Amino acid sequence: MPDPATWRPKTAEIPAEPGVYRYLDAEGRVIYVGKAISLRSRLTSYFQDPFHLHPRTRLMIRTAAGVEWTTVRNELEALQLEYTWIKQFEPRFNVKYRDDKSYPWLCVTWSEEFPRVFVGRGGKKTGWRYFGPYAEAWAIRDSIDALLTVFPMRSCSAGVFRAAAASGRPCLMGYIDKCAAPCVGRVSAAAHRVIAADFCTAISGHAGRFIKTLEAEMRAAAADLEFERAGALRDKADALRRVMERNAVVLEDSADVDLIALAVDPLEVAVQLFQVRSGRILAERGWVADRGTWAGGEDAGPADDDQPQLVEAFLLQIYGDVGGEPEDRKRIIPPEILVPALPETADTLAELLGGERGTKVRLRVPQRGDKKTLMETAAKNATQTLGLHKTRRAADLTTRNQALDELAQALDLSEIPLRIECYDISHISGTNTVASMVVFEDGLARKSEYRHFTITSVGSDDTGAMTEVLTRRFARLVADRAAAGDAHSGLVDATTRTTRRFSYTPSLVVVDGAAPQAAVARRVLDELGFGAVAVCGLAKRLEEVWVPGEEYPVILPRTSQALYLLQRLRDEAHRFAITFHRERRSRSMIESILDDVPGLGEVRRKALRTAFGSLKKLRAATVEEIAQVPGFGPTLAAAVVAAVGGKPAAVNLATGEILD
Repeated sequence: MPDPATWRPKTAEIPAEPGVYRYLDAEGRVIYVGKAISLRSRLTSYFQDPFHLHPRTRLMIRTAAGVEWTTVRNELEALQLEYTWIKQFEPRFNVKYRDDKSYPWLCVTWSEEFPRVFVGRGGKKTGWRYFGPYAEAWAIRDSIDALLTVFPMRSCSAGVFRAAAASGRPCLMGYIDKCAAPCVGRVSAAAHRVIAADFCTAISGHAGRFIKTLEAEMRAAAADLEFERAGALRDKADALRRVMERNAVVLEDSADVDLIALAVDPLEVAVQLFQVRSGRILAERGWVADRGTWAGGEDAGPADDDQPQLVEAFLLQIYGDVGGEPEDRKRIIPPEILVPALPETADTLAELLGGERGTKVRLRVPQRGDKKTLMETAAKNATQTLGLHKTRRAADLTTRNQALDELAQALDLSEIPLRIECYDISHISGTNTVASMVVFEDGLARKSEYRHFTITSVGSDDTGAMTEVLTRRFARLVADRAAAGDAHSGLVDATTRTTRRFSYTPSLVVVDGAAPQAAVARRVLDELGFGAVAVCGLAKRLEEVWVPGEEYPVILPRTSQALYLLQRLRDEAHRFAITFHRERRSRSMIESILDDVPGLGEVRRKALRTAFGSLKKLRAATVEEIAQVPGFGPTLAAAVVAAVGGKPAAVNLATGEILD
């Protein structure tokens, strides 16, 4: 690792002004971003006696190879730039609040002509409205089911919607009055959007006025002796009331508040978020993250001293990039946020969040009353979350480090292999040959770095395919460096400092195979100038680890954590390769079967592949479903069904009508 003394900037060169700084590693990647009111004071504090630094800060300084900074006019600009850089570079030493698990949310596809409601997880799309996240998926599904009896908006997928529109018959939800059936024209797009808007209002916790309206209509219907209608209105009001009662009233009815509680230990932090809307806990969520890197030492004070910085990082990451319509931003960012400790930048943060929301936002620490009681409950939940996380993950953290240490010792590596790439080949009798590359960093899978390859060389065996894959992967890295004219600047874009594709040199390359595959990998890397990259092969039969140039394999104990790590790498590479191979084989089978269908050119074949993906799904498709694909009519769809061996259908050739 670089010696900090070789790259430490002179104190006189560092401006004593507000700004944002970023530490870079030896290959130019940003590993930490921070802000300071005085850059000179903050940066010089990192170069004190390492004994007085927090262990994570000490590791960051040992990993870094340089520091850059940008001065700004004031603290607000520094806060905004820091958040932008953290989001852009994803520095490994900054605190990142990641979910303890994948929490479900409720989504309304508001930007569609006929908005749909569904429960999902993961990424989100612009223009859609999201509610939650929620602790349990079953609970929100029950709520949706109850609300659809009152607000019958669309809940079906696009495929079901198109099929119903084509057949002129609604799906089951339309028949049981849990959908207004816009697919068959029972309501217009404008009327359906009003239903969807009322659904969103109710799920936001503002269902009181709907209950009052339903009860008034129920009494009027009963007075008119319309008892069946009165009973239906009563059931709807009860359904709404049940949904509302699931969220306990904890504050006054007008309270829209987010409560944030922390539980901190020397290495990690747990965060608990309670979202209170109209006095009810609408949703709750928990995170566990590594503690961030600050210049404070281990003996600077208790762990709670970090709470202001942790609160600041949380607020920026959760509320800093809400996006969407002003109404969505107002719903997500409440007018009041209760925190366990106020950061030094509290006023600046309130100004920043107020700009996002469009109205004033207040940050404060509750001192008494119901809000303080609720904060104590949230803090208790955070403590329990941290304890449970440590129970589940303590072994992982320990064994991961142990595995990397054992692997470095077994392969006689000069340093810990922080980035490992594993390659595998997949084919059937030499046909549809593909390869995979999976990446583990710090002992964990980094799926965004996975790549797959289509082997282009004809008649390649496993070693020939491995030669092609490694040549393509490392030749790309050589080309990037040559284009940049520097051994390191080719790895990172000079303007954005973001890592380029295929640009990071691994510490270790693992190939699925024995001595021949390992020897091929060693030869390719040596020819391309990557002799410093370690290589090994893992043979399946006896789980032997083959090192190029060695007569005998390295035999790791069956209980070795290093062997377990290599097995996970190999298995993940095999899974990724076989999945891609099956996709290609399915596409080639579709191509060969459809060769004899007249009028089916490349554009229509591609449309079929996009719509159905596999031969199995295409065979299961009906003529009506294929006819919905752009460029297809009933006659051509019937020809495709006949070609793939699906269920035939009769078509009136004169009119093109599909007959029952």
